[in-house]
Amino acid sequence: MSTTGADWVIVLAAGDGRRLQSLTTDARGVPVPKQFCSLSGGQTLLEETLDRALAITDEEHIVCIVAESHRQWWHSFQGMLPERNLVVQPRNRGTANGIVLPALHVLDQDPEARILIMPSDHFVRDEQALIRGMRRAMRAVTGHPDHLLLLGITPDEADPELGYIQPGAAVGSDVFRVASFIEKPPATVAEKLFRSGGLWNSFIMAAEGQTLLDLYANNYPEVVLAMVDAIRADRSGVGRGLRRLYDYLPDIDFSRHVITGSEDRLRMLPVAACGWSDLGTPARVARTLQRLPTRRRQSPGPTLPFVNLAAAQMRLQATA
Repeated sequence: MSTTGADWVIVLAAGDGRRLQSLTTDARGVPVPKQFCSLSGGQTLLEETLDRALAITDEEHIVCIVAESHRQWWHSFQGMLPERNLVVQPRNRGTANGIVLPALHVLDQDPEARILIMPSDHFVRDEQALIRGMRRAMRAVTGHPDHLLLLGITPDEADPELGYIQPGAAVGSDVFRVASFIEKPPATVAEKLFRSGGLWNSFIMAAEGQTLLDLYANNYPEVVLAMVDAIRADRSGVGRGLRRLYDYLPDIDFSRHVITGSEDRLRMLPVAACGWSDLGTPARVARTLQRLPTRRRQSPGPTLPFVNLAAAQMRLQATA
């Protein structure tokens, strides 16, 4: 039984990573989801994320959501977490549903849980800088129990392909209101944001579990109730609750459909520049690889079970 009011981490590992398929397609011609790829021949991005999560809490309090269609890749990670903490999503129905399903799983075990949400397909050069920021966010949740805390990364450059958070007034020690979101601004606007203190939206966030659920339920109460009923049906062995629900569940994006319009419930915590990248495009992968320390630039091994992005990038450049 979990300790009540514990720190939990939800790792989001159910995305398809379609924007990077020119790099992630394997020798069979099958596109491998980015989180199951290695950046430069070492651990996969998911393994690196799980190690990052262990700096926040223990494995009993780490929940990972994966997609049923990705079973061929995630089955080899099953031993890294307790089996009950691997949540399988029948299909991809948007980031919001990919968050609320594991959040319900956590709240069922610990109604007073504090939750850190962490994507599984990002890279960070300075792990300790990001970990310090995540730990600060989890501590700050106690002082801001009714708010969702977003981690804003101090940018290394003006990148128009990323989302930005414009911080508002300070409301605590290193915690700010959210003035606005700017998603993929024009290059000139990105440059102004870079120079004026705009921060990259990392999609790493922390909140009381119930606050997270309330934000979702404010706009989609019927979906929450249907998901709770489906989970109960699956546990009791009556029917195929989640599979049937996901057949007609609407696609719901967390940024566009849940938190947009709820800025008064949001807070932002800045994180120092740490070489963070969402590895969202081949160009961003290339820039990240160029900035890797020499010791991280491992030679591409032909026997790796997953795609090596560094080797794929070299092949793409050679073809170009």
